[in-house]
Amino acid sequence: MIHPTALIDPAARLADDVEVGPFAVIGADVEIGAGSRIGPHVVIKGPTVLGARTRIFQFASVGEDCQDKKYAGEPTRLVVGDDNVIREGVTLHRGTVQDRGETVIGSRNLFMAYVHVGHDCVIGNDGIFANQVTLAGHVKLGDFVILGGLSAVHQFCHFGDHAMAGGGSIITKDTPAYVMINGNPAQVHGLNLVGLRRRGFSKEAIRGLSEAYKLVYRQGLTTEQALEQIRASFALPETEAFVASIEASTRGIVR
Repeated sequence: MIHPTALIDPAARLADDVEVGPFAVIGADVEIGAGSRIGPHVVIKGPTVLGARTRIFQFASVGEDCQDKKYAGEPTRLVVGDDNVIREGVTLHRGTVQDRGETVIGSRNLFMAYVHVGHDCVIGNDGIFANQVTLAGHVKLGDFVILGGLSAVHQFCHFGDHAMAGGGSIITKDTPAYVMINGNPAQVHGLNLVGLRRRGFSKEAIRGLSEAYKLVYRQGLTTEQALEQIRASFALPETEAFVASIEASTRGIVR
């Protein structure tokens, strides 16, 4: 189950059934959950916690020191949930003491080849990150997000639940939940209707979100005016989440 050429620090903690491929390097203070498979030439540095059934492909670098010039060797962490797939050449960096001190990734995410996750990012569950997506430091992503290949997200940006970015998007502002964006700089192009229908959102929820979207993006209202009208007109969990994602913005929303 562990290839004889793999280098595993005695202080690493691996579940009994973890598989480790040729020439992988696993450092001290690394914890890997049950059912995980670590491919050849993977490097994992601690402090890092990987959940159950993690699948890491060749040449990925997981838990490395961040690229922030302020970083001075502090023992920051990377914490990853269960059932994540981390493809070839992916880089996942630990946090910094200037922020939360850890990079946090949820469960059931797919990181395609050469994705980069910078320091102190917080990523939800069930996301899809296509080839060469780049997340700068301090980015926060919700659940069920999709980022198309070669997309880049500026530091401190928020990206809401069920939102989607087309390939090559340059994202420098916050993206509300449920919307679809694309371009350089990214602009909003409607709701992520295909994604919402695939995930079983009700017709009532989609209708409410469509009307809420129009108030924010199509009626010429200020953001504050639009949010007031949404609150007065709808009492749906989905529209409340849409409003909350806009209110949480610190960089202004994609228009």
